[in-house]
Amino acid sequence: MNKETSELENLISNMNPILNDADYVFCAVSDISGIDLNSIVMQFKEKEGLTLIISKSEADKLGLVYEYVASWITLSVQSQLTAVGFTSAFSKVLSDQNISCNVVAALHHDHIFVNNSDAARAMEALRKFQIKQ
Repeated sequence: MNKETSELENLISNMNPILNDADYVFCAVSDISGIDLNSIVMQFKEKEGLTLIISKSEADKLGLVYEYVASWITLSVQSQLTAVGFTSAFSKVLSDQNISCNVVAALHHDHIFVNNSDAARAMEALRKFQIKQ
């Protein structure tokens, strides 16, 4: 077994998915000056504009437009940005269950946003996958 395989198996067997409370949405905004920065889960600047991930309740309060309501799952294992195969492994598990996932890899953990109607199935699939390792 090579080092990458061992590290990947360790990440999977210790990923411990956690379903965060609340619903989250992805919004496109041109200006964040009226938004409390503490309410933003993530922001990413693209060529087309600024994308925010924010709680649905905060987006509604601010009158922001969104189309997709998601649940946020955090994989609590400490993962490295250089880990090979981890994202593809858990995203394949979800894909096999016909669950779309939007992944944010942060410095300490990977975060998965799934349609809120798929959250329970996603958690079950990820837990089963973790146990098999």
